[in-house]
Amino acid sequence: MKVNLAYGETQLPVEFPEDRTTVIEPAHLPGLPDERAAVFDALDHPIAAPPLRGWIRPGNRVCIVFTDITRATPNTRMIPWLLEHLRDVPRDHITLLNGTGTHRPNTREELERILTPAVVRDYRVINHECDRTESMVALGTTRTGAPVLLNRHLAEAAVRIVTGFIEPHFFAGFSGGPKGIMPGVAGLATIMSNHGAENIGHPQSAFGITAGNPIWEEMRDIALRPGPSFLLNVALNPQREITGVFAGDLIEAHRAGIEFVRRSAMQKVNAPFEVVVTTNSGYPLDLNLYQSVKGMSAGARIIQPGGTLILAAECREGVPSGSPLDQLLRSARCPEQILTFLNTPGFVRPEQWQAQIQALIQRKANVLVYSSLPDELVRGAFLTPCHDIGAEVRRRLAELGPGARVAVLPQGPLTIPYLA
Repeated sequence: MKVNLAYGETQLPVEFPEDRTTVIEPAHLPGLPDERAAVFDALDHPIAAPPLRGWIRPGNRVCIVFTDITRATPNTRMIPWLLEHLRDVPRDHITLLNGTGTHRPNTREELERILTPAVVRDYRVINHECDRTESMVALGTTRTGAPVLLNRHLAEAAVRIVTGFIEPHFFAGFSGGPKGIMPGVAGLATIMSNHGAENIGHPQSAFGITAGNPIWEEMRDIALRPGPSFLLNVALNPQREITGVFAGDLIEAHRAGIEFVRRSAMQKVNAPFEVVVTTNSGYPLDLNLYQSVKGMSAGARIIQPGGTLILAAECREGVPSGSPLDQLLRSARCPEQILTFLNTPGFVRPEQWQAQIQALIQRKANVLVYSSLPDELVRGAFLTPCHDIGAEVRRRLAELGPGARVAVLPQGPLTIPYLA
């Protein structure tokens, strides 16, 4: 049987043995027949909040947070529609703030691709930079005593609008909602505290869990500190069509979106698999290896201990090279040493959470990667290059015998497989 794996901006067709393969995907939801009308209706009839126009008074400064180049949010549709809805607000009173978290700033060309050239030309568009403390406002401390730093443009705006899309997230439960503020426009020290090794290792810090998840609960608490924010989040199908719009109160609208996404994303399986093939849901999420740990994490939920996990992720931007994750990987001899580092008092590194989760997955499974990366770079990240997924699956199944099975997650972390 042929299965098309999400890979880069195309699809990767792979042949699997029909009698031994289980394909696990989100339940199909059709796109809304009129996306623009649905967005405008949600802005006028929000969840647990007044209509958006009712938030704005003459002279108010408005800050709109949007997701960066690594996210599949349909910003080219959503942001122009939102700005059309706000057409009575003077353009020089609106700031569009790119919620990069710890990611690199986006170039003007990338911002034009995200927002459309017209929006970038006509409005003030700013990259959040988490290490520029002078651009932050301090709002108390985290549970560990680290400073809570949020971007000044967001914190000091009279009206805050947080946009994005909701999907399962491997340690925050679900994306969207308060995650647009924390880590989206938070300072590095704040993010490092929230994403610390103890929180990442917590059993509730996992796909699909918010209540009792120390990472998500602190994200929520920090996101509420500047005051109320208006949420505009959407749900998407694999074709990037909008399937639901959730607008209004930051927490209540997000909760409604979570339950909508949960019904399609969560897929039950009865037993673990000896081989699991997963993706990082294609472009833009599989831009680099840093992001692609999410796809590994989705597949690892249903793999048998000692099994083989194969990730298909294009990684056109590398690890990225020279990034904090790249430096941390190069500083260790093996995944176990990374975990030793992270358990050493005082050891803290940016992006350590991805390395920690990868190392924990590698305790459970042998991880192979099919990508555009050179073999030496893949091996340098303690992973095994794979050049033919179909052949590798057939070889592994032949070694394991007739009872062995393979699971395929063509959309990767857009699916939350779980064991019954």
